[in-house]
Amino acid sequence: MTTDLIARRAALLGPNVPTFYDRPVHIVRGQGVWLWDADGRRYLDCYNNVPHVGHCHPKVVEAIARQAATLNTHTRYLHEGIVEYGERLVGKFGHDLRQIIMVCTGSEANDIALRMAQAVTGKTGLIATDNTYHGNTTAVSHLSTRRPPIGGWPAHVRRVPAPDSLAPLGGSLAAQPQAFAAGVARAIAELEASGHGFAGMMLCPIFANEGMPEAGPGFLDPTVEVVRRAGGLILCDEVQPGFGRVGSHWWGHEALGFAPDVVTLGKPMANGHPVGAVVTRPDVMAAFRQAFGYFNTFGGNPVSCAAALATLGVIEDEGLVANARDVGAYALGLMSGLDHPLIADVRGRGLFFGIEFAAGGEPATEFCGRVVEAMRDRGILLGRIGRAQHILKLRPPMPFSRENADLAVAALAEVLREVPA
Repeated sequence: MTTDLIARRAALLGPNVPTFYDRPVHIVRGQGVWLWDADGRRYLDCYNNVPHVGHCHPKVVEAIARQAATLNTHTRYLHEGIVEYGERLVGKFGHDLRQIIMVCTGSEANDIALRMAQAVTGKTGLIATDNTYHGNTTAVSHLSTRRPPIGGWPAHVRRVPAPDSLAPLGGSLAAQPQAFAAGVARAIAELEASGHGFAGMMLCPIFANEGMPEAGPGFLDPTVEVVRRAGGLILCDEVQPGFGRVGSHWWGHEALGFAPDVVTLGKPMANGHPVGAVVTRPDVMAAFRQAFGYFNTFGGNPVSCAAALATLGVIEDEGLVANARDVGAYALGLMSGLDHPLIADVRGRGLFFGIEFAAGGEPATEFCGRVVEAMRDRGILLGRIGRAQHILKLRPPMPFSRENADLAVAALAEVLREVPA
């Protein structure tokens, strides 16, 4: 059955459509932190941040069904849902971030953020790291590094060296914050000299796609100073760290201690229903609205708002931010106790973990891939990240428990003993 489904999928969707694992998993059901395949096998989900409050949470499901049975239209008609949700959401932010545009995806949110920076500054130059991902629109794909765009990288975009734990910028972890900021300063100078000017820098505050390198409070202070001095905007992609995943705070930028001009949200905010958002200050919003005539048919529709509001309520009612802090610290302690010659570093923030594999300072890419596959065979789903795909990535739904952590790390210890180095 799975083989037939793979063949039908390839015939319909075309080549190079990615799937996880050498033997793709045919998932048919989810509940909480668990997934089941077509053969009835259960898997512990240690990867997916989309079902933020757990797969098929009954309160979110009920909210979607109730609203879908009542009304679903767009925001050119008045409806209370977008106002109620937006007011609740912006109440979680500081720094005068109190106005919102709702969209359907993080990619759309990031696309708007880029335009906001250009509207405020009147310039077009943009900066991101050279090992990142911010979405699928034409504009944001030019910031991402998975594949070069047709015709080459556009002249108005600069990609600066990303922070790295294995090979830190500046030669040491202590020197890395200033070295990263120096790279941003050079990029700004290039953009200004080229005539594009500098509009803004987009970054994930915990550098999730870069492998979540060591970046504690204050890490970005030198970079923020450079960006502010140049008159650009800081565009903060909170799709992965947001909504309490870092455990210590609701947002990654809070954990690092800086004030963004624009924050973008996506995947987790409605527990799998396609919802994204841009949150910003009134002055930035005014500049954007004056420069662009923007409307999104499905963004902020009543069903999406009901899903997002229910998700926000579950995070609060079930204490999931505190759970991310407590279970995250417990799980990180277990992972830090793992013993293997290829483990170069173990790190984590809340319920987001990375285990970096290397030998002699070189990424152990193939070994990391074998570990992911072996864990899948043991019923534990996780992934990998990093420039060389050599970092094990664990990012489970927020109800993840100590018992779940015990199970996952025990399986990982077995795999590390058995998989050839």
